[in-house]
Amino acid sequence: MSIRHVVTWTMAGPDLRTRTAHAAEVAERLRALDGVVESIRSLSVGVNALEIDGNADVALVADFDDAAGLAAYQTHPAHQAVAGFVRSVTASRSAVDLEI
Repeated sequence: MSIRHVVTWTMAGPDLRTRTAHAAEVAERLRALDGVVESIRSLSVGVNALEIDGNADVALVADFDDAAGLAAYQTHPAHQAVAGFVRSVTASRSAVDLEI
């Protein structure tokens, strides 16, 4: 059973300009994990394209062979470094892990 890891974040910056810059940086750093973290089978990251009230600012969809692959991703040093930055600029996070 493969696992699809879906995460969304809302930025915490004091103004739209800061939140937009942080969202772009989060997306760039997450994309850079593809090819670095061996257990990632596919990775898609994007910044919210429409200004709809309640939308998150950044979304990630990543596929792994299994739960062990997801765990390897989450504990990988490169992911940990990105996660530290992400935590520093976000107000909220939501995630779901699906069997696919």
